[in-house]
Amino acid sequence: MITKEQVEHVAHLARLEIGEDEIDDFTNKLDAIIGYAEQLNELDTTNVEPTTHVIDIRNVLREDENKPSIEREQALGNAPESEDGQVKVPSVLD
Repeated sequence: MITKEQVEHVAHLARLEIGEDEIDDFTNKLDAIIGYAEQLNELDTTNVEPTTHVIDIRNVLREDENKPSIEREQALGNAPESEDGQVKVPSVLD
């Protein structure tokens, strides 16, 4: 059971100002949430392997292949300004 003191303590840690009526409301809501989560303890998980993800996640890798790229001039074609084969941008440092 969540107490009013625990709700006040959490509100203090979170730097929240809550009124007396809100404390009662949050006490009831948090108690209901924890009660709902406690239902998970009733499940028999004896033969269930622990997982880090609910779905199977695997990395799909491909072989590195050397492929032709676009020409530098074509890559710089839409740049507002270019210089020495690079995009020229305004200086941000003095």
